[in-house]
Amino acid sequence: MYAVIKSGGKQHRVSVGETLKVELLKANVGDTLKIEDVLMVVNGADIKIGEPLVAGASVEAEVVSHGRGKKVRIVKHRRRKHYHKEQGHRQWFTELNIKAINA
Repeated sequence: MYAVIKSGGKQHRVSVGETLKVELLKANVGDTLKIEDVLMVVNGADIKIGEPLVAGASVEAEVVSHGRGKKVRIVKHRRRKHYHKEQGHRQWFTELNIKAINA
């Protein structure tokens, strides 16, 4: 059984017991979240697709940690113009452990 959820403008395929990183959520470590933005639920041959969300479906997840991702380097360069600029960015994330999928 798995579900497709929407978080932080992205879609994630999740199943019970897996851990995933989503964009930063305002929740404390150890809190249980109920994610109701469920786009699709698949249980064997039974497939429920939302229009745009599946009615009555939710995913329960526990907040494991918060952190920052790997550094992404941004380089801008114009040849023969003496222009060179480098910048870095580290995105904040929340790590979630999926506890249950309620369809």
